[in-house]
Amino acid sequence: MSKRLSSQLEHKIPEDACCDEHREPLQLFCDEDQSLLCGQCFHSEEHESHVVCGVQEAAGNYRKLFQEILSTLKEKLEVAKSILADEQERMVMIQGEEQDFKEMIESEYRIRFQLMVEEEMNFRSLQGCVFNLNVREDGPNQLMEFATELKEKSQETLQRLKDLGKENMNKLKDSEIRLSEQICSLQRIIAELEKKCGEYTLALLQNARYSVERSESLLLQCLEPAQITDLSLCQVTGMSRMLNVLQRAVTLDPKTAHPCLVLSEDLRSVSLRNVQQDVPGSPGRFVFGATVLGVEGFTSGRHYWEVDVEKATKWQLGISEDAASSAVDLPAASGDKFLLTGSMMGTDYTFWVFPPLKRVFLRGEQMHKVGVFLDREYGQIAFYDLTNRSLIYNFSSLTFRGAVKPIFSLCIPSGGTSSDSLSICFPHVSSCDVNVSPQSSSA
Repeated sequence: MSKRLSSQLEHKIPEDACCDEHREPLQLFCDEDQSLLCGQCFHSEEHESHVVCGVQEAAGNYRKLFQEILSTLKEKLEVAKSILADEQERMVMIQGEEQDFKEMIESEYRIRFQLMVEEEMNFRSLQGCVFNLNVREDGPNQLMEFATELKEKSQETLQRLKDLGKENMNKLKDSEIRLSEQICSLQRIIAELEKKCGEYTLALLQNARYSVERSESLLLQCLEPAQITDLSLCQVTGMSRMLNVLQRAVTLDPKTAHPCLVLSEDLRSVSLRNVQQDVPGSPGRFVFGATVLGVEGFTSGRHYWEVDVEKATKWQLGISEDAASSAVDLPAASGDKFLLTGSMMGTDYTFWVFPPLKRVFLRGEQMHKVGVFLDREYGQIAFYDLTNRSLIYNFSSLTFRGAVKPIFSLCIPSGGTSSDSLSICFPHVSSCDVNVSPQSSSA
């Protein structure tokens, strides 16, 4: 069609052209047949029932239509360029995301192996003077089996991640090619229509409807970004049994609580109040966000706590380093906090982490509890979804300068009321937990 149009445009009708049959000026235009007519042609039976108007009127109508189409085509061209730029940016981003998820998966399996080794050492130490040769001989073998199993699971998860990343990249590349072709087509027809609008009457009417139809076919083409799969679907499922042993009885520090927060008597629950309370001043109190710290400050060891988030639509959990300074809401760039943010819309949950601020997970079911694991020695913080017992996100290779404390936040509503609340869960206590609980330091 493009070749046909180009060929026809090369042989434009001059403005003083006459009818080949009657040798009279072409002063009329038949819109149905898209043909120029002279007076005698107009009275022929061929055009008897057709809509015919003067060439000046017809050219004016088409020029106006071309300009309207041009405006829409240019808007669509800008949209296409914007989507293409986003697709190219996403290609760079998903490579970084894939690397982040890879490091997160490897870190989680290292955590599990370290906890398994610690569990085995604690179990063997319980034997004490009761020397059981079979247990001591089986211990290393069980560790080797567990290490092999963890390695296989890690490789399987990493392979799923790699396949998904490759699939996403291919979708984005196909989208890039498709959008580039659409942009070229839009630019070509825009140039042709602009040239058409600058033509004189008879030249403008030549193949006018064809130009309109060709433009409309481009306008009907759908401009959509590629639908890629969220890498968070490569979940690391399951949780270490040692987390129950490491669970701490965390309580909230009323001296740090924002005036909009109400703490329960046992200092294990926090809820929002629509009006700020008249609370005594404290150098460690949060004044900008509805946040409160835990009383416990951890300087060494491994620690774990669980939080019920079912009654909150938006919350933050994590750790705050150096409570003496971080409780005064330092700028985000200070890097003294490591946070997981959960936001619920209907039954869909979106998770963000900081630093840096980025979305890491999207799930379509109700969230009930979140587990937080801190390992001071190895510089790790992990967040777990206790509803389906899987990893949400972890930070690794962190360096802590001083004591760190649990941090809890709710979102102050911009209008209306809120009944959001968070509750710290009681530790899972059993005789086995008491016996094998590892020693850890806390300030």
